[in-house]
Amino acid sequence: MNSIIQLIAVCAIPLIFSITLHEAAHGYAAMRFGDRTAWFAGRVTLNPAKHIDPFGTIILPLIMLAGSAATGAAGFIFGWAKPVPVNFGALRNPKRDMIWVALAGPASNLLQAILWGILLKVLLVLGVSEEFFLRMAAFGISINIFLMAFNLIPIPPLDGGRVAVGVLPWSVGRYLDRLEPYGMWIVLALVFVGASGFFVGPLVSFGQSVVMFVADL
Repeated sequence: MNSIIQLIAVCAIPLIFSITLHEAAHGYAAMRFGDRTAWFAGRVTLNPAKHIDPFGTIILPLIMLAGSAATGAAGFIFGWAKPVPVNFGALRNPKRDMIWVALAGPASNLLQAILWGILLKVLLVLGVSEEFFLRMAAFGISINIFLMAFNLIPIPPLDGGRVAVGVLPWSVGRYLDRLEPYGMWIVLALVFVGASGFFVGPLVSFGQSVVMFVADL
């Protein structure tokens, strides 16, 4: 029980902020490009309470963390927040601007990973040996890099799918866009057979390289 509580304490803050700031970034980008739907819904905020999904942000991660603690191994931890409402038709240039709105979420995760990396570097330079803070910073790096990479899988409704639809000619992108109702099932199937690593692996390596370079780790 103590190990579960310790693991939750280490992971809670990085996980909640990695998920909720991801959604807030989408809302902010949409507002900047002309759609104020998220703003009117109170979702362009750094307050995690506005973004928390009870199951995706709290219950599921807790279950996965408990499983990791019980097995004594570093397990797969995942979660989500309430999606930010975006009216793509209200964007000034819907096809182009949806790319930037979609990229804002993963970009926020990369930025958070860099900030956790800088914090870890500062702790190490100062000679801080308190395991709690070191583990929290390390988890902040890893969860944000993973969420950045996972969300860039080019299948809607993931952010990478939105980017692909925006980049591809509409004659091609519209077929990809039609996959959205089935997209998460396709993604889950890719995860189950191990094929998601084809997309996620290189992006994780990229994120790690950026953090190591900027934070000098």
